[in-house]
Amino acid sequence: MASHKDERPPGQQAEGPAEGLPPDERLGMDIKRAEQALIAAKQLAVRPAGLTVPQYAALFALADNPGISGAALARTCLVTPQAMTVVLKNLEERGLVERSPHPWHRNVLETRLTEAGRAALATADARAVRIERALADEFTPEERAQLRKLLERCGVAIGRAAAGL
Repeated sequence: MASHKDERPPGQQAEGPAEGLPPDERLGMDIKRAEQALIAAKQLAVRPAGLTVPQYAALFALADNPGISGAALARTCLVTPQAMTVVLKNLEERGLVERSPHPWHRNVLETRLTEAGRAALATADARAVRIERALADEFTPEERAQLRKLLERCGVAIGRAAAGL
């Protein structure tokens, strides 16, 4: 079996994706792993209610914001308006939400939960809250507050770096 000898002069670093910041100092993958674990767990939790995580998020937000527009709901759920349009179309087709023109702004549709939507949300949330409780139970109240502050700082730093690209 042939070996590949490094032909670079001593002291010359290999070029590649880790150049400039070693892999063990990068936080992005750690954040992504935690996010993926949360989404996978929530998907398992809401599946018996016949929902996806984005549908659950929309129903959850609608419960506290009846009559909200699709664009405002998209902002609340941290998705694009186009993605929310698809989610709402599916929820409306299944009879979980109803949409009607705003009384004063006819081009704005108000969205509200139906009784079936409230029932699906209750079923999904009863299971999803177990994920949230398990996560919260891993930390003291002080640690949860600190984690929120650290995650907020992550978001600010990422935004600042992205603005400089």
